[in-house]
Amino acid sequence: MSTLALAVRDSNTMLRRNLLHARRYPSMTLNLLLTPVMLLLLFVYVFGGAMSAGLGAGADRATYIAYIVPGILMMTVGSTVIGAAISVSMDMTEGLIARFRTMAIYRGSLLVGHVVGSVLQSVASAVLVGGVAVAIGFRSHATVLEWAAALGLVTLFALALTWIAVGMGMASPNPEAASNMAMPLILLPLISTAFIPAHTMPGWFQPIAEYQPFTPAIETLRGLLLGTAIGDNWWIAVLWCVGLSALGYRWSTALFSRDPR
Repeated sequence: MSTLALAVRDSNTMLRRNLLHARRYPSMTLNLLLTPVMLLLLFVYVFGGAMSAGLGAGADRATYIAYIVPGILMMTVGSTVIGAAISVSMDMTEGLIARFRTMAIYRGSLLVGHVVGSVLQSVASAVLVGGVAVAIGFRSHATVLEWAAALGLVTLFALALTWIAVGMGMASPNPEAASNMAMPLILLPLISTAFIPAHTMPGWFQPIAEYQPFTPAIETLRGLLLGTAIGDNWWIAVLWCVGLSALGYRWSTALFSRDPR
């Protein structure tokens, strides 16, 4: 069997393993998914009337629903990939990775299984949250091509964050530490343009909101779904995704290849 065929076979086996694990123990995925859903309902029905004032004159709750949904979708990706960090850390602490190292399997298949499984879960979670958004009034006039581009952006962003989460899981001494280390993936959207425009923030705070990976991704997704101006955000978001993917991949593979203590 060729090296490529071996890699595909073993990676597919590890992917099935991770998907079966997620199906049999759905509590972690549900807990991570509830966070963006609760934030969506909270900001729409509790703060929506007040927060819509930051969007300009004439903005109402329906306007704010359209504004907030792209940010919530990206936050869903950030919260879902935390499960990958916890799962990898569990494999490390329970000795599964050490055991797989001694077996005649493709070495990178375990990481590939975690990454692909997490990306699939992230996209599925974003679709579910999008369904909740539609149920409470979100409407988009995007074309089929724009919807495809939006799905591609969500997938690419999920891939980038998943590689970072896998590195966090590999570097953590236990699943609890992995969960804490990955918390910025949920907190960063809170200081982005997910909930309010950057120009309504204090002047000293605006660069923090603008120069981080979530903001260009959110603005690009918002432009695709709502028809707002995208500008340079699309290529900045792609650069962030490529850079984070490369960084996470090198970090994860370096830790995986390191001799076990």
